[in-house]
Parts: sequence; structure tokens; C-alpha cells
Amino acid sequence: MLFTALGAYGLLSPSTLYFDEMHYVPAARLLLDLSPANQEHPLLGKEIFAASIALIGDRPLAWRLPPLLFGGLGLFAFARFIWWTSGRRFATLAAAILLATNLLWFIQSRIAMLDIFAASLLLLALWQFAAAVHPSRVGIRANMACSGILLGLSLGAKWSVAPFLPLPWLAFVILRSKRSHNPPFRSIPQGLSLPEASTWLIIVPLGVYWATFAPALFYEPISARHGLFDIIDLHRRMIVAQTAALTPHPYQSVWFQWVFNLRPVWYLYEYLDGAWRGVLFVGNPFSMLAGLGGLGWCVWSACTLRRADTLALSILYLVGIGFWMGSAKPVQFYYHYLIPAAFLMGCLALALDAAWARNGKWRAFAYAALAVSIGLFAWFYPIISAIPLGEGQGAFEKWMWLDSWR
Repeated sequence: MLFTALGAYGLLSPSTLYFDEMHYVPAARLLLDLSPANQEHPLLGKEIFAASIALIGDRPLAWRLPPLLFGGLGLFAFARFIWWTSGRRFATLAAAILLATNLLWFIQSRIAMLDIFAASLLLLALWQFAAAVHPSRVGIRANMACSGILLGLSLGAKWSVAPFLPLPWLAFVILRSKRSHNPPFRSIPQGLSLPEASTWLIIVPLGVYWATFAPALFYEPISARHGLFDIIDLHRRMIVAQTAALTPHPYQSVWFQWVFNLRPVWYLYEYLDGAWRGVLFVGNPFSMLAGLGGLGWCVWSACTLRRADTLALSILYLVGIGFWMGSAKPVQFYYHYLIPAAFLMGCLALALDAAWARNGKWRAFAYAALAVSIGLFAWFYPIISAIPLGEGQGAFEKWMWLDSWR
């Protein structure tokens, strides 16, 4: 609630479209007229924007309210996912604080882009899966069904979630074939066979994903419509658009620059609505780097202590960053790190929880780490929220800690 309330403050500034809003909001307007647009990405995110515009009018609130609501929901889902995988109260609270203050999640929750839909729906799916396989659960089918539906919806929002989609099914196969003797997965509930789990986690997501293309069946003019099997050709064109050679962009970057928070993206820096306003998509200088230490601890813990929670978070992060290391997409940006960075915050939360459990100075260290993350969020808030920055075009200078941030 606090995250959503803070995100709502100044949500209507700027009053005009900025950065990639200029692609997705016009596409949503066309979708309302059943006209094809922005065929580089799947339809669900644009369908959400179109529904919002239809309900409350074509204005900034309609463009930015859905991402904010999904951002808050995704943050809650992430906390629940950490709870069901770790069973640790401090780790759960720390994970929520770290994700809320890593800057990336907050910024992406306040702009009309597709990424927060895909990321939040993925986190919801993982929460439902983690709850389903926990030995204390009795409603395994309901959770599995929700997980499958949400996986399909997340892919329907943006393909960036694709590398994560097989992981729940693979985890189920492993857990059914070899029981872990460590919490939280001493054994998974009985009564769900592999074929049934495969239906929920493979067939259902694909069906739901396909259903998100329903508006394409009714495009106008009739010549633009896609039949059920014509959507396959639409996917071919989407792949071509995703991998086509593009003009180099001044803010493009690659994976190792994301990992070390070296190359942010200026979403906005203009004199608008009577003031200089900026939105710099940059990570929290503390938590994004400390998270790498948390990742190292999680890998060590998974290998030596055989902890399922640290193994899960490590794999999720490494799969996410590994996908972009080998991606054929020629021009990449820091916002592609949004999902891996969330799992990095989970790794850091688990590491801080281990410190907190030791009491004494270690507990103080864990609290201090969270305080630093919150403090840096407060410091960077003006340059990530588009509030007035002050007089003069150089009002952004005090936040430029590195030359590569300019």
C-alpha cells in the first residue's frame, strides 16, 4: 500500500507521453479501433492500456494507473514467493523493501510500458507455484491452475519472461523424482501426477497465451485480420522485428553494464509543466551491487547447505541474466534487467536474513543494509519521479555519480 501510494504521488507528471509510452499508448488507441499496431510485441499489455483508456478516458491517469497497480501487486507477489520458498519472516520483509527501493521497480511501475505487466504476472505465477508445492498446502490444483494461467498471461505481455516459463515444470519434475531433505520442500503434496502438472504448467500457459491474441481475429480492415493459424505468421514477423538490425541508440547497453549499474537510461529530462523534470532509469547504487554478494552467498548456501530457497533464487537470477547474455536482440537496454534484478534482491534478502539470524552485530548489519537502501531511494527519488528538480538545465548534476550515467 505504501509503495502504491508513493507511486501515485505525481503520477500525472509529465502530462504528455514520454519515452516508450509513445509506442504503447498509440498502439492501445489503435487497438480500441481494432487496428493492428506495434506488432513487435504480444497484445496483452496493449489490451490492458486500451481497457483503461476505454474506462477512464485517454489521459495520463489511464496510461499510468495500470502499471502502478501491477507494480504494487507484483511487489506483494514477490514477498509471498519469498515467504513460500524460505519460510523466513525477515527475508520476506527484506525482499519487499529491497525490491520497492531498488529504483528500477518503482520507475517501471510509473510509466506506460509493457515490462511491469510481464514481470508482475511472472511473480504472481511463481508465488502460486511455490504455494502449490509447499508441503503444508492442500489446494495444490487451484494453485497450479493459477500458476499456469498467470504464466501464459505474463508471456502474453512480453516475451522477456520466456526463459522463466519452463522452470516451474522442471522444478516439479525434480521435486517429484527426488525429495529434498531441507526446508521448505521436505516433500510436495501427493495427488498431482506428472501428466496433470504438465497440463497446468505447459498446455494451459500456451492456451492462455494464444487467447491473448483474440483481438487480431477481428482487426479492421478485414484484410488485416488473423485467423487462428495466421497468428503463427504474426509470430514470424514479431521475431523478425525483435532480431532486426536497428540504428544504434545512445542509451543502449549490454548485460555486464546492467550487472554493475553502469549504463542507465534517461526516460525523461525536459522542461515540462513549468519545471525541469527527469526520470533516470538507474539502479540503487547500494542494493544492486550488494545483491551480487547476496547472489554469491546464495550459490554457496545452495551448494554446501543444500537449501532449496537459495538454489531457487540463484537459478532464477542466472537464467534471467544468461538469457540476455545470449540474446539475439541487437539493441538492448537497462530496463531488460528488471526481472533478473528482482531475483537479485531476493538473493540479497536471503543473505541478510542469514546475517539477521546470527544476532548481535550481524543483526545490526542487516538492519543497516535495509536503511541504506531506503536512504538511497529517498536521495534519488527526485530524479526517478519527474517531480520539479530546480532551476536551470543542469539541475540533474548532483545525481550523476558516474560519467556513464549522463
